[in-house]
Amino acid sequence: MQILLDESLPRKLWTDIKTLITIAPDILGGTPVFAGTRVPIQSLFDHLETSVPLDEFLEDFPSVTKGQAVALLKEASQLLTAKNVAQRYAAVG
Repeated sequence: MQILLDESLPRKLWTDIKTLITIAPDILGGTPVFAGTRVPIQSLFDHLETSVPLDEFLEDFPSVTKGQAVALLKEASQLLTAKNVAQRYAAVG
């Protein structure tokens, strides 16, 4: 999964993302992970997609705090606001 930061998004969103996510070549080959961990952020979405409760995800990955997981979900929801979705939808031929 690649995170593309849209220049039109508010600067605050970028800052929050950078405090929540680490992308570094020496950590899982640059896979986006929760900051301070080696847990890929994709693992949270994979767990939720298969109906695994957030608390179970946190048990599986104790280095991720509930605050980190909730903050990431909030940031993800900001990327999918109606305005952003409409702009992306319109941009696809």
